[in-house]
Amino acid sequence: MQSKFNRQEAENALRTITHPESGKNLVDGGFLLSLEATELLSDTQSAAQSTAKTDKRTVAPSDASRASRPEMKIEVVLRFHKRRDPFASSLARKVKSTLETLYTRAEVEVRVEQSGDTAAKKNTTEESDNKSALPEGVRIIAVASGKGGVGKSTVTSNLAVALSDEGYRVGILDADIYGPSQPSIFGCEDYAPEVENRDGTDYMIPAEAWGVKLMSIGFFVGRSDALLWRGPMATSALRQLLHQTLWGELDYLLIDLPPGTGDIHLSLISELSIDGAVIVSTPQRLSVADVVRGVEMLRNDKVGVPIIGIVENMSWFTPAELPESRYYIFGNGGARRLAEACSVDFLGEIPITASMGEASEQGVPAVVKYPFTREYYRQTVLKIVEKCPKKVDKMTIKF
Repeated sequence: MQSKFNRQEAENALRTITHPESGKNLVDGGFLLSLEATELLSDTQSAAQSTAKTDKRTVAPSDASRASRPEMKIEVVLRFHKRRDPFASSLARKVKSTLETLYTRAEVEVRVEQSGDTAAKKNTTEESDNKSALPEGVRIIAVASGKGGVGKSTVTSNLAVALSDEGYRVGILDADIYGPSQPSIFGCEDYAPEVENRDGTDYMIPAEAWGVKLMSIGFFVGRSDALLWRGPMATSALRQLLHQTLWGELDYLLIDLPPGTGDIHLSLISELSIDGAVIVSTPQRLSVADVVRGVEMLRNDKVGVPIIGIVENMSWFTPAELPESRYYIFGNGGARRLAEACSVDFLGEIPITASMGEASEQGVPAVVKYPFTREYYRQTVLKIVEKCPKKVDKMTIKF
């Protein structure tokens, strides 16, 4: 805790703050545009000035007043390398908190300037005269499960990043209206989508992190707010998120469906031509039994969504100190046996480790933070692409 401003000291403090996606600290990564400090008038100076102006005796300020009054103002300007950086707000808060901890008698103000390729935005707008923001040529894959608690959203996010690592353009629609979790998994809960009006229709700009574009109702409601919406309201909101988001060019759009087999599932299926569904399960018997219901719903003659295959999440537990050990705490091979019984492909096993859980809690997809998990998801992604290859017969429309 310091009373006098020292620029080198302040910059060193800001070097402890790292941009989650780039991995660079704010100073050396070029995110710090300016850092200035201005001394404020002390209580004694203010009293003296007041006395000189009024020519009256001024009572000295109390100790409490002196303790609460800032002695300097620190102004910070951050500039991010891409427009609408989804981590801008959270990083600005960290800067403010860090400097307020270092300089307890300072008033800290942090501003954010966005940069980016404005020419690209202009070209995109000029080339787009289509009312639908969902690009043609995109493969739409639903990620579903019959029950909650199987890690479906975590699997969705890591599959998306793994697809992006393979060179595909990927988006995620978080369709879990009542329990959106993708903003937390990607660490961009503070992202506030901007709106662009095109031909009288408002379109939303998705967040983009680790090569994945993301839209979620979680960007529009508070983290602790409960959505007291009936089915029609939820499906209407979801339809708006889907069709009024400027997705841009996409090869794959993953839809993170909520658990169960309710209104949202049926509405999405009727709204879209879904190319296939990936089913997420865990090995234990109860999970497998519920997943069967999800498979049968999608296979129903009135629904008719092709099942790409089943992914088994939490297949085994591997402790950090014993990386070669496997503990089958939820049973062994339940989802594989389900795939055989349902005559669908088994896409792969995803283990559970403490580090993978920590990554999600920290707002970083596991495949980004812990490279050893990449191969599990990569093998699964390769099977998905083989079953549902990128469309090449139609040119993707820029929007």
